[in-house]
Amino acid sequence: WRDWSSDVCSSDLVIGMSAHTTHAHEGGLARFIAWCDERGLSDPNEITLPIIERYQAHLYHARKTNGEPLSLGAQLALLKPIKTWFKWLTRNRHILMNPASELVMPPKPQGLPRTILTIEEVEHVLNQCDVTTPLGIRNRTILEVLYTSGIRRMELAALKIWDIDTERGTLWVRHGKGDKDRLLPVGERACAWLRRYRDEVRPLLEIGGESADFLFLYDFGGPFTPDRLGDLVKRHLQHAGLDYVGSCHLFRHACATHMLEGGADIRFIQEM
Repeated sequence: WRDWSSDVCSSDLVIGMSAHTTHAHEGGLARFIAWCDERGLSDPNEITLPIIERYQAHLYHARKTNGEPLSLGAQLALLKPIKTWFKWLTRNRHILMNPASELVMPPKPQGLPRTILTIEEVEHVLNQCDVTTPLGIRNRTILEVLYTSGIRRMELAALKIWDIDTERGTLWVRHGKGDKDRLLPVGERACAWLRRYRDEVRPLLEIGGESADFLFLYDFGGPFTPDRLGDLVKRHLQHAGLDYVGSCHLFRHACATHMLEGGADIRFIQEM
């Protein structure tokens, strides 16, 4: 089981999938394999379509730690690696038949974001940062960059110090979603906060080693993880009295919406 699952995830990297996507595929396969192990299924040749459909029903009835059901998007993300895996096993002649070829997948959610922050709400969240402290300056800078560029949280966590150019007002995203690079504009106010954070705060947090090149550093000097960024943004939203679902992505949607309302070309927003 696990050797073959590792092989197919390694092939993801060969065809250009990002490490984040490959990690998600590994997690989806590991969950399915653990479910099979609990039922004494140890050989992929034993798996049939009805067994995979039982697993699909298991995901439908599964609950998160807070008691909520898995969203359709989460179910889809856990099932897609299984279809890919069995297709790979069949193509490489590890099994004779692909049991997942006829699996009916849940529909991909197409809904709009449930919440779009207004400009006033964005400003209110930004003002929750205590900029008389080093960490407050760092947090304000993170929020400013999220809003001005619409960058994803995993992309912001991966930023290096040389990826920003505050003189030209630009920011490089390297190996973003789909392993693609892109250049983003950064507003004047965000650039001012970036300069202040880089010159006054970051030297206080840097401890060398793995954190030496990362732009945004956590309280104890290491680089941020996407989850820590999400927790930080969620905390500031709550302090502002905004109990909305989501965190970093709320700023991404707000950026796109406010640019569109301000007259920006939708094709330019899509490229960002």
